[in-house]
Amino acid sequence: MQLEQVPAGHVLNLRVGEIVEVRDEAEILATLDERAELESLPFMPEMLQFCGRRFRVDKLAVKLCDTITSTGLYRMRNAVHLAGVRCDGQAHGGCQTGCFIYWKEAWLKRVPADAPEQAGPAAEPPPQRTLTMLTAATRKGGGSASADEELFSCQATELLRAAPTPVPPWDVRQYVLDVRSGNAGLLATIRAIAIGVFNEYQDLSRRFLPKPLRIRGGIRLPFIDGRLERTPDDALSLQPGELVRIKSKEEIVRTLDLNNSNRGLKFDPDMLWYCGREARVLRRVERVIDERTGRLLRLNRPGIVLEDVTCRGAFHRCCPRADYPFWREIWLERVG
Repeated sequence: MQLEQVPAGHVLNLRVGEIVEVRDEAEILATLDERAELESLPFMPEMLQFCGRRFRVDKLAVKLCDTITSTGLYRMRNAVHLAGVRCDGQAHGGCQTGCFIYWKEAWLKRVPADAPEQAGPAAEPPPQRTLTMLTAATRKGGGSASADEELFSCQATELLRAAPTPVPPWDVRQYVLDVRSGNAGLLATIRAIAIGVFNEYQDLSRRFLPKPLRIRGGIRLPFIDGRLERTPDDALSLQPGELVRIKSKEEIVRTLDLNNSNRGLKFDPDMLWYCGREARVLRRVERVIDERTGRLLRLNRPGIVLEDVTCRGAFHRCCPRADYPFWREIWLERVG
């Protein structure tokens, strides 16, 4: 069955749950500029392996948390996340962050409901010239880097160029879109709005109200209040496949400093959803790209990524980015 060709930049207006096919290499390359980008969003070498394959639309990538400068949420246009499709970091120094890949709709085809099951041989490896071009785009120069240090460029490092428009908390349209698109349920969206309103009040109270009139000192929900000057450590040497239980909020808070971090790793509010639950270790994270600089960092203390444990966006205005949080081993305990 031949699906019709569409011009670069075509908007499919996809919805969560639809089945799409990733276009072939030649079609995608035709949409890219000299930086291997479309609307400032890089098409990375790690994405080539998915060409010609079909996936379900997991979320519409309509907004994203700014993890570069921490200035709020920004609007992304004409992009989606596909179920289970994450970056393996092979073209970026073996980065182990496992980011949810962004797909521009121009790189996808809508598959009709009556289309036959996908069949046929696996796609052939792309020509070497394609890999060379895309790989070259993963490196960038920088005056702050030493002569022998590589600086990487990836979707995560370029998100503020690809999504430059801020989304203020009071923009009601974002919440309507969250529900209408299928990104979030109505109750989850209402809860996220309520949390956001309360936290905005808390921020204002710290600026303008005397301490006796503040709620819990003006700290944000969910009231994570680390108190330590120096944090403890615990090396369990966890390995992929091991079953662990995530400790309770109270146990974890007792390991945090005034920045709600343990040994430099911040405990994010959305991680609280998983406290008390069991999960399997997906991998140990020892190499990550610093999204601000592009440097490949080697962690002295590995973080732990757990299977199916991702950020739900409940404390981040229903952000659909679904990053893997990194866990300190002291926040976990072996089961059995």
